[in-house]
Amino acid sequence: MDLRKLKTLVDLVSESNISELEITEAEGKVRIVKADPGMARPAGTWIPGPALTAPMMAPAIATAASTAAPTQPAAPVAAPETGHVIRSPMVGTFYRSSSPGAKPLVEVGQAVKEGDPICIIEAMKIMNEIDADKAGTITKILVENGQAVEFDQPLLVIE
Repeated sequence: MDLRKLKTLVDLVSESNISELEITEAEGKVRIVKADPGMARPAGTWIPGPALTAPMMAPAIATAASTAAPTQPAAPVAAPETGHVIRSPMVGTFYRSSSPGAKPLVEVGQAVKEGDPICIIEAMKIMNEIDADKAGTITKILVENGQAVEFDQPLLVIE
């Protein structure tokens, strides 16, 4: 199920009187549960269950709770001073190698060409290979292996 479809479903639940929605498709099952406005739940939490497997569903559940409990601002990401920044095209988990135990796709100081694979972002159990959109040398890797990343978060710097 793609991200646009999930957002549409989340919007449907949050704007309606529906308190819970469960969808089953060939690639999996998604369950969206609307939190009660009186229920204090920290923002960014999700209701565990066998059907809810993607942490990307957290904003759907946190929508009602975000007005009930103030959230801490995210730690600011230091913007690199020079170079071309490769940003995450999606929410997911960042991996430096194509499989556990394999050598990283890129290292600091390594030259890359446009189109070379530089990392993997796992989103909804799908491994998405991220390619360099510019030729150059990797000068910084801004994310740790296995770290959750947000949309448009800086990942690497190429000079």
